[in-house]
Amino acid sequence: MGPLQGIRIVEFAGIGPGPFCGMLLADLGAEVVLVDRKGGSLPFNAQPKYDLTRRGKRSIAVDLKQPGAAEVVLRLIEKADGLIEGFRPGVMERLGLGPDVCLARNARLAYGRLTGWGQTGPLAQAAGHDINYVALSGILFHGGHAASPPAVPPTVVGDIGGGAMFMAVGILSGILRARASGQGQVIDTAITDSCALMSTLVQGMRVQGLWADRRQANALDGAAHWYDCYECADGGWISVGALEPQFYQLLLVKCGLTGQGLEGAQFDLNRWPELKLRFAELFRTRTRDQWCALLEGTDVCFAPVLSFAEAQRHPHNVARHAYVDIEGVAHPAPAPKFSVTPAEVGSPPVDVGTQTQELLEMVGYGAAEVEALKASGIV
Repeated sequence: MGPLQGIRIVEFAGIGPGPFCGMLLADLGAEVVLVDRKGGSLPFNAQPKYDLTRRGKRSIAVDLKQPGAAEVVLRLIEKADGLIEGFRPGVMERLGLGPDVCLARNARLAYGRLTGWGQTGPLAQAAGHDINYVALSGILFHGGHAASPPAVPPTVVGDIGGGAMFMAVGILSGILRARASGQGQVIDTAITDSCALMSTLVQGMRVQGLWADRRQANALDGAAHWYDCYECADGGWISVGALEPQFYQLLLVKCGLTGQGLEGAQFDLNRWPELKLRFAELFRTRTRDQWCALLEGTDVCFAPVLSFAEAQRHPHNVARHAYVDIEGVAHPAPAPKFSVTPAEVGSPPVDVGTQTQELLEMVGYGAAEVEALKASGIV
């Protein structure tokens, strides 16, 4: 009963940001019909129950290269509000499912195209992955410490933050516009575009001269002694982000550093290297749990650096129900939380083609027609 109840999305199976976008919309109550490749396997040869982004969806398996397959999918698209595809530019057109064809059948369709480089530009036809898109945006350059290569984050910055999230906003915006005007449109979501936009805050600091184009040379990239990760006595790690002066002062109090000349050194860039070493030595004197006991829950802006397994057990995440158990598998729970129309996982991850029969019947195929489609190899 989520807030998107009544919205229908057709998602073409892929990997990474497209499936996550479809999952997000399904969590929020949309009906998501997943067009899987007939005879295809799941990414990384996963079992369906472990491909978490397939949750809450229904699957139809279609051989899109077969003559007549496009018509089957167009029947689904006729009844949809939005479409998500993540193929290279031109693939959908070659399958007979390009924007012109789909919008001719459904003039109100929000046709979402999600790629790394976008539909146009010199790199549009090149292969790529999250690390490449984040690199091109300038974000990757500023991750990590100065003496190390740029730090590679898991595939959340580009694929999820820059891809799936922006695609979801684009799709929903297109649907709202279509409901008001009756006119659908194409949403060209390029991860590189979105990552550039995600850097807006830092870009604003940069043009003011408040951010240098050097790694670990700025207040919020690990150069400051009050904004970084530190190793503890037991090999665990903690994060400190005491940006505001009152939080920095509290950090000094909690750590027993008052009256030692550090109060006026928060924004003294010349002292940052020296104080970084001092803080590193200090945090290595206690275990992570001991620092948590002293600092967690206070205004010093502190959190332990947790593994995924530890994150599932942390009391705050438990209290917030940040993870849910679906058939013995821990899933990150739907977010955000709604007071009237709560989001929820509608069903476990779906196997390829599980609902082929019912989806064909839903768009008007009779029993004999369904059997004919199966016999022809289309489904």
